[in-house]
Amino acid sequence: MNLSSVGVNVTLLGKYRDTLTTAVTKNVIVVALCISINYINGTLVHTFRKHQIFTVNPRYILFIHLVINDIMQLALSGFLHVISYILYRINVSFCIFLLIITILATLNTPVNLAGMAVECYIAICFPLRHGQICTVKKTYVLIGLIWMASALSILPDVFILLATEPLQFFHSRVFCARDYVFRSTYSLEKRDASHIVLLVLVWLILFYTYFRILFAAKEATADVKKARNTILLHGFQLLLCMLTYVQPMLRNGLQYLFPKQLLATHFTCYVIVQILPRFLSPIVYGLRDKTFRTYLKRYLLCNMSIRIHPQNVTMSSTGPAAKRQ
Repeated sequence: MNLSSVGVNVTLLGKYRDTLTTAVTKNVIVVALCISINYINGTLVHTFRKHQIFTVNPRYILFIHLVINDIMQLALSGFLHVISYILYRINVSFCIFLLIITILATLNTPVNLAGMAVECYIAICFPLRHGQICTVKKTYVLIGLIWMASALSILPDVFILLATEPLQFFHSRVFCARDYVFRSTYSLEKRDASHIVLLVLVWLILFYTYFRILFAAKEATADVKKARNTILLHGFQLLLCMLTYVQPMLRNGLQYLFPKQLLATHFTCYVIVQILPRFLSPIVYGLRDKTFRTYLKRYLLCNMSIRIHPQNVTMSSTGPAAKRQ
């Protein structure tokens, strides 16, 4: 994709705007999905913080890092989606700030899943050495390396932007999307190349670790069905997250098949790539994991009880004091 094609896309987006009903429907769907998923994710983070059994376990630390990235990504991408309909164009400098955080959180997810795959592989194939290899300190070092790898993917775009764009561009207003801000040919080519490299590396890690886990699960006598189902869910989740790397090609392919449905293809890509993968994280680890589910139920059921019977909570909290008086 070159500069002229980006300009054409911006022009088309400005020419074909959704009707009021369609715009409201799309934004209600996005906001509802983001709030619902982030509510569950927020409960997962709260459960993690309240119990030491999770904070000293590398697997749960990586999981909660994945959840925090999902919260950041959903909140920021949902905000940008709504802003694109309300204001359409925003200040370039503010847009760059939002895009950098959103892109970092988005790129962290596949790499984080690869790290979780390696941890799972070590736990099953090298159980006696798992405690020595996968420590809490090394887990946080891995998280730092994940952020560093994602930063190395986006920082060159920032430097190219500063070197190629005039100063007045940063004070102008633009439709806040990556291709419309980081629009240099070098940035577009670098983005595609880096995505391909990351795609290959993550898939190599995925295939190696999970095939080894599958062979180990076949030899095991307990929880074989659960292990295989978990492997399949992880693979499907990673497959959806990897759509981040092929989003431009997916969008261009949909536009080629449906040239008159430009806005619909953009919205479809957004939901498939940015929202759907984040819906699976609470299910795969939060609800299917027996230990996490046990503690999670306490907070979810407690919140539901407070909403349904608030007077009982008030009476129970004031009852003992009244009796002492």
